[in-house]
Amino acid sequence: MQDIKAIVAKNIAALRGAREMTQLELAEKLNYSDKAVSKWERGESLPDITVLIAIADLFEVSLDHLLRPETDSKFVRAKRASRRRHKNRGFITGMCVVLVWLLAILLFIILDILAKTTWGPWLPFLYAIPATLVVWLIFNSMWFNPRRNFFIISLLMWSVLGSLFITLFFAGFTVWSLFALGIPGQIIVWLWSKLRYKNEDAE
Repeated sequence: MQDIKAIVAKNIAALRGAREMTQLELAEKLNYSDKAVSKWERGESLPDITVLIAIADLFEVSLDHLLRPETDSKFVRAKRASRRRHKNRGFITGMCVVLVWLLAILLFIILDILAKTTWGPWLPFLYAIPATLVVWLIFNSMWFNPRRNFFIISLLMWSVLGSLFITLFFAGFTVWSLFALGIPGQIIVWLWSKLRYKNEDAE
């Protein structure tokens, strides 16, 4: 019988490739290091049963799928299904972003009718930027690359500060010191991105 380590190694690598996922991305989802994933895919070590179950759940396959030799056709079908799923998730994210801007346009029209100032109606477009980033952050956390979250959070923080500054500016207040809040905030985001996982050295 074929070595179980080699079978699991081939199946994990094939499933990860079908999802177009890097070893680092898989490791982060499993709370392990990319070195551990690399060892699994080379057949140098075998994940324990709880990790195998987590991998099966992540790729939406049975545990039996991981433990038995698979034909190439099954992985081709899995890869096609993964690409369709990835595209659909991209479309859903895009639709939600467009919805944010649709709401901004509706608010602009309402404020344009009711507002007594010329700058007031433009506020929905100003705050649609951080709202868009919030939507992106949510869907990226669920479906895409979690490492990108740090970049999105940084953009979100500065866009919120910028929106508040512009709002206060048109209200008659020039508060440049508001951007000082972004410095410790950016440091926190950077330090957060450097955190390592408890299973960093797991095999």
